[in-house]
Amino acid sequence: MSLPTPFVSEVMDVEKEWIDYNGHMNMAYYIVLFDRASDGGFELVGLGPDYVRERAHTFYTAEVHVCYVQELHLGDKVTVSFQLLDYDEKRVRAYEEIRHVDGWLAATAETLSLHIDMAGPKVAPFPPDILSRLEALKAAHAAMPTPERAGRSIGIKRKTA
Repeated sequence: MSLPTPFVSEVMDVEKEWIDYNGHMNMAYYIVLFDRASDGGFELVGLGPDYVRERAHTFYTAEVHVCYVQELHLGDKVTVSFQLLDYDEKRVRAYEEIRHVDGWLAATAETLSLHIDMAGPKVAPFPPDILSRLEALKAAHAAMPTPERAGRSIGIKRKTA
């Protein structure tokens, strides 16, 4: 099975309702774009809508770190890439980039998602078939460089006297 390195979404449009009083896309809608694209990334390993319906398990986002690089405006068309950085028996760490169709970077996101048993709901281990697919995707994405913006933290650097 050939896996994309990275997975890249279909082209998506910045929608009129997403534009705020500053004339650019409101910060919340960057998350919408990342979320829509991550669905495609998770679908690669069998964690799409069928998985949720058939196995009563899903994903919850536990943490997300967004970097806003360049404003998006009404009429802009973008794609979002998805790169699997790491996973364990219950969690997935991924990195995404929103790029304008002209190629420039608009925003990045690093996420930590939890595998959830909906009967709880509670965090639960992945089944063996999904772990196998995650391993294959991680191996495919291991050939890619670690993104410069991955693993960043928020802080204010103070000058020392």
